Amino acid sequence: MLKAVILIGGPQKGTRFRPLSLDTPKPLFPIAGLPLIQHHIEACAKLEACKEILIIGSYTTSHMQQFVTDMAKEYHVIIRYLQEFTALGTGGGLYHFRDQVRAGNPTAFFLLNGDVCADFPLKDLWHFHEEKPNALVTIMGTEATRQQSVHYGCMVCESGSKSVTHYVEKPNSYVSTLINCGVYVCSLQVFHTMADAFQKKQDRFYSGNGHSNPGYMSWEQDVLAPLAGTNKLYAMQVNNWWSQVKTAGSAIYANRHYLELHKERTCTNATCTVLPDVFVHPTATVDPTAVIGPNVSIGAGVTIKAGVRIKESIVLNNATINEHALVMYSVVGQEASVGEWSRVEGTPSDPDPNKPFAKMDNTPLFNTDGRLNPSITILGASVVVPAETILLNSIVLPHKHLTRSFKHEIIL
Repeated sequence: MLKAVILIGGPQKGTRFRPLSLDTPKPLFPIAGLPLIQHHIEACAKLEACKEILIIGSYTTSHMQQFVTDMAKEYHVIIRYLQEFTALGTGGGLYHFRDQVRAGNPTAFFLLNGDVCADFPLKDLWHFHEEKPNALVTIMGTEATRQQSVHYGCMVCESGSKSVTHYVEKPNSYVSTLINCGVYVCSLQVFHTMADAFQKKQDRFYSGNGHSNPGYMSWEQDVLAPLAGTNKLYAMQVNNWWSQVKTAGSAIYANRHYLELHKERTCTNATCTVLPDVFVHPTATVDPTAVIGPNVSIGAGVTIKAGVRIKESIVLNNATINEHALVMYSVVGQEASVGEWSRVEGTPSDPDPNKPFAKMDNTPLFNTDGRLNPSITILGASVVVPAETILLNSIVLPHKHLTRSFKHEIIL
């Protein structure tokens, strides 16, 4: 029997995802028609041996309960949400709920970061882990460019055994192009290692040298880094698509790839012109003269009127796109409205296609001159864009009623 643990953090995290996370918790933000962590749940539920999925985070239970109930019904697997009442870090939450993870004595458990998107090869990862009898943790790794690798956990492996000899989280200088994907298989014995790390944290805290929260523990720095070089930490390198969702721009990029991976969900019977791949929720109303795609997701209750053109965008529930409007490289928030003949356009922030293994660059919001860096355009919930308006590379916070065109601005 196997289990899975999904770490989703809490509302104090994911600040780069605002304003989209102001009304929807980031783990539930829809990408390719499904909440972000539903893709994780689906990958875990495909494994027959996986009998329980635990979601650990500090969002309130009221935010998560309906989602958890729906998922358990849909995938016929036990799913529970375990709420941290204070931020415990990537390792602290897992250690705090160790008894729930160990209950039923599973052979091992998967550990997945909630903000990664991937074609999850969980079965391959599990088989790889099984072949290493002394492995406590097996990391799913992938190749990055030399310049970008320093923004991730970097690993050095033995060429034959794939044992990790060196692990550094976000190093100051180049270590390796093999990076940590935030997807793991762990043996239950890893909790003994975590107990030692936890004890060291406690000793430091009570001697006055530690973190302000004695329960706080970093999985990467307090567990993985000390395991490197002990023949108990391994890495399986994959070439599957993988990305993180840190910003709204990375959500558009992930949307494209998930649509491609799950073509069985994409729209094939629409009356309007569709340039694949496109997801349209069954409750959305789309005029036959609209042209949608490529790489568009349309949420529940959305109304798209005559002559509308949408590409490379996500339109959230109950939004309205009025006649002849254009939406490109944008996220349109819940119940937002785009007026007729308006243009809502952003700039894609995709990885450099000319660099092998390039990942998303999560560029800062502002450049060194204090100007807004070009990025996708975001309309917060219930924003109203009037007719014949241009909105370019801008972020509009929820409930704003615009009165004119904007370029390269944040509208507070």
